[in-house]
Amino acid sequence: MVSTAFQSPLEKEQIRVALFGKEASSLVPLLQEKTDLVVVDTTPDLVICYGGDGTLLAAELHWPGIPKVPILNSKRGNRCIQRRPEEVIAALSGRDMVRTLYTKLECSVFTGEGVKAPDFSFTCLNEVNVHMGRINSAVRFQLSVNAVPFEDGVEIVSDGFVVCTAFGSNAYFKAITKGIFTEGIGVAFKATTHAVNHIVLPEDSQLHFVITRGPATLAFDNSPEFVDLEEGDRLVIRQHPDSACILTCDPVTKLDEPF
Repeated sequence: MVSTAFQSPLEKEQIRVALFGKEASSLVPLLQEKTDLVVVDTTPDLVICYGGDGTLLAAELHWPGIPKVPILNSKRGNRCIQRRPEEVIAALSGRDMVRTLYTKLECSVFTGEGVKAPDFSFTCLNEVNVHMGRINSAVRFQLSVNAVPFEDGVEIVSDGFVVCTAFGSNAYFKAITKGIFTEGIGVAFKATTHAVNHIVLPEDSQLHFVITRGPATLAFDNSPEFVDLEEGDRLVIRQHPDSACILTCDPVTKLDEPF
């Protein structure tokens, strides 16, 4: 996580703003009062997300890498600015914002033996989530980190696993481990019989999972897409080269990161 002052290329005479969220169109009259903020549908300079944390995640999936201004319009939204929209838009117009960069993950899915090109690839801000495909059948898998087998290649039996960023450690990772982290990549094993149920690795780590018994289902953030996994399927997960950028009215507190 890196916080900096609000810098170019967003410091333009006019900022192209896209709106995202079920009720985001209600912000149009407020934005029209600012001559330096222009509402657009394509090629925005930034995206105002009006909703909760899920709206922010969905906006990052839809507009990856474009700076986000998450305004709370939900009962839940720890990642959203808890101020009136008028205040946030005024701060944006006055360029009085704080920029924070967050690590993202990229995941490549390989099915079948000897496949060199991934069958499916994606990026995510929160987490990669693998869960058992049948409620009465655990998932078995092996993990390697930087080509080194985890615990000599032990086969882990669990309900699945989560690989998350520090940003995403407040979600499923926290539910499993009862803790969060502020740097690195976290791995948590769901309802596992293994002695270790989570590890936190450096951000430059490359993780390689092999499903040794399925079925399993892979999901990421709150995307509607999912992937069915079977025995022999492989996942390669690493840090994505591009970060997510979130603009807030106040500096971000490092641990639980309220705005």
